[in-house]
Formats: sequence, structure tokens, C-alpha cells
Amino acid sequence: MAERIARHVLISGRVQGVAFRAHARRRAERLEVDGWVRNLSDGRVEAWAEGAPDVVGSLLDWLATGPPSAEVTGTQITEEDPQGLSSFEIRR
Repeated sequence: MAERIARHVLISGRVQGVAFRAHARRRAERLEVDGWVRNLSDGRVEAWAEGAPDVVGSLLDWLATGPPSAEVTGTQITEEDPQGLSSFEIRR
């Protein structure tokens, strides 16, 4: 089985109300990254990404910029143990 990594990400900036979650899900699905994304009550977006190191890295790079309508001012990334997720979803 290929190596899997997981990362927990908190994204700050103008990241809500700009379709950030929908864009993140589409990007994750294209990259074949499993996990989830959701809005937080403090205005940030939270994400969980797991999969092969190269594709998780590609998603992390995208999350640091986001869609054209977003303005990301920072990301906090924490290494985690994979949970064995098998899809990418938007959580409420």
C-alpha cells in the first residue's frame, strides 16, 4: 500500500462567502485527495486532507491561495495520522 499522510489546515482571510469550500472539494477530487472542508464560526475555513504525499502537497499549495475570489492571508498546517477516509466532502 502506498504511503498516506494527513494534514489538518486552518485557512485565514476572506475565505467565506467566496465558494472556497466548493472549489476545494473539486480540487481535492481532481487530485484524488480524501478529507473534508468546513467553515468555522470565526471566519476561517478548516480542512482535512489525506492521501499520497505529492497530491496532499498540491492541495496544500492550492489552499494557500484558494479560488480567485478569495484572499488567503495565512494557513496553519498540522501533521496528523491518516483516518482512512475514502472521499472528500463539505461539512457543515
